Amino acid sequence: MSDEKMKMESPMEDEKVAASETFEDNSADDAVSHLDAKLGALEQELETARQDILYAHAETQNVRRRMEKELSDARAYAATSFARDILSVADNLGRALAAIPADLREDEKFKGLVTGLEATGRELENIFGRHGIEKIEAMGQPLDPNLHQAMMELPSDGEPGIIVQEMQAGYRIKDRLLRPALVGVSKKPD
Repeated sequence: MSDEKMKMESPMEDEKVAASETFEDNSADDAVSHLDAKLGALEQELETARQDILYAHAETQNVRRRMEKELSDARAYAATSFARDILSVADNLGRALAAIPADLREDEKFKGLVTGLEATGRELENIFGRHGIEKIEAMGQPLDPNLHQAMMELPSDGEPGIIVQEMQAGYRIKDRLLRPALVGVSKKPD
């Protein structure tokens, strides 16, 4: 009976072992699927982190470039406000020199004064040049609204739209307009 008992128990044992193996296979498959899903999620998180790092790096470079440009502009144009103020001094000096009659220029009493005023005007121009401030050429040029401000039109036989009178000199600092030239522009006669 022991053999029969064994034979009877043996099929049941085989079913238990088969069921256990199936359960273990299903558990293993479930575990692998779970690990694959977890690995996929981690890979996605890693890719997201990589993108965030790239974006942060790009933003840092952009901020650095903007700051370098702002610093460069600040250096180049720091004197803009002061230069605008000093232009009126240059204008007044030019008007004073233009107002001196020719006979007083030759008079020995005034010759030193005239020479001093002219030297001051030249020095002012040199200082402007060292700081990137240059006078805008206007006379005989076509009107450029970016550089010139037309104050009046004057009848002329020449080509219309050409500057024929300059009332106030215009200046630029580096590549920016500091002050437009105030000009009279030619027009066809009526």
